[in-house]
Amino acid sequence: MSLPADQHADGSDPARQTRRYDSPVRRAQTAQTRERIVAAGTALVHSFPTWDWRGLTFRAVAERAGVSKRTVHRYFATEGELHDAILRNLEKEAGVVYEGLDLDNLADTAAGGLATLDRFAASPGLSGEAVEPTRAADRRRREALARAIAPPTAEWTDTQRRMAAAILDILWTGHVYERLVTAWKLDLDAATGAVTWALDLLADGIREDHRPQPRPPAR
Repeated sequence: MSLPADQHADGSDPARQTRRYDSPVRRAQTAQTRERIVAAGTALVHSFPTWDWRGLTFRAVAERAGVSKRTVHRYFATEGELHDAILRNLEKEAGVVYEGLDLDNLADTAAGGLATLDRFAASPGLSGEAVEPTRAADRRRREALARAIAPPTAEWTDTQRRMAAAILDILWTGHVYERLVTAWKLDLDAATGAVTWALDLLADGIREDHRPQPRPPAR
């Protein structure tokens, strides 16, 4: 006698088996494994002697997490995706939240990220090949800055808005911080204070409608 198409030889329901395979317990285990991988990558970044992320490979993260390289690849298709997840975790650690960024909280948000630099083995002045390790993270910050300045610059030209957002972005990057630490010998607090002071001045200028103007080179 043939069995119904929706029944296995042992009498079980295939759909029920699929549901059991995709159980809440399994989903929780999957989430825990992903968190373990991201946490391992985050710990590696904290231990790096420079800000160069080229050593943040599938193999290195897998060894730190105690899983196989194939397991890491199962959760992240590329090392770029892995780096982005790790950077998001670092942003979370630092309290850097781009959603809701505006001119009022801009300096404090930037300061939160800068204040965590002493938790890393790398000196703030030792840059590597990738101070900003992913394009996605860079894009998130630029988009957040564009949104932050949009309300008070509604009457500005697109070029003026991009000029203002670009300067805010540059002040926020690790390259500026590196310059303050290495060339000007500022400590962590002083470098952070210099950056936030400049960000506050620019924010005030934007609110007061002080518009940047294109200027041709002096002849």
